[in-house]
Amino acid sequence: EVLVIPASDVDRAKAFYEKLGFRLDIDYVANENFRVIQFTPPNSEASIIFGKGVTSAKPGSIDQLVLAVDNVDAARSELIARGVEVSEVFHYAGGPFNNAVKNSRVGGRDPQGRSYFSFASFQDPDGNGWLLQEIKERLPGREWKLRRAQAMDVATFAELLRETAEHHDHYEKTHAEHHWWDWYAPYLNARQNGSSPAEAAAAADHYMAEVKHVAVSST
Repeated sequence: EVLVIPASDVDRAKAFYEKLGFRLDIDYVANENFRVIQFTPPNSEASIIFGKGVTSAKPGSIDQLVLAVDNVDAARSELIARGVEVSEVFHYAGGPFNNAVKNSRVGGRDPQGRSYFSFASFQDPDGNGWLLQEIKERLPGREWKLRRAQAMDVATFAELLRETAEHHDHYEKTHAEHHWWDWYAPYLNARQNGSSPAEAAAAADHYMAEVKHVAVSST
């Protein structure tokens, strides 16, 4: 669900993971000794956390964090376009993650084109290591059956939008200027995943405060 990684310069690490295109979930500062930042990679159900006072691990001590991608060449090109230094594509001589053999990394894609066997690597500013692993098709039994949001008819969706607008009106009266869609998104997401209106409003308020940094209005 969540992996904690060490960072020596929190703001530098935050800028790097934003550059990667990861989604910023939270940037919470309790005091000068504790700050926690959470990012989630695109289309991932697992997140990373780093910050101040979060872990005693040494920066750069984490290796082989894995990002599963459909096409390692395309993913590598995208990261390079974002300004990230990425290795050439390689495969392991002894099979995926086998560093026990001499000269374990062999240049080029897996000769047989197998899923799980082709990689590229990069590091964050502290030297924590990441791998891009190409997974075109997962092995049987390695995918969760995710619960999808319940489909709804137009009338039901219209009522949900009316409800959302009503709750947002209350929020808008007491908070600084903001984009309405930033509040709508977490509210609708929470409602479609089973939260009550009050719980969804609380989730949207929390998102606006922690991610969008919208303050309570002084007027």
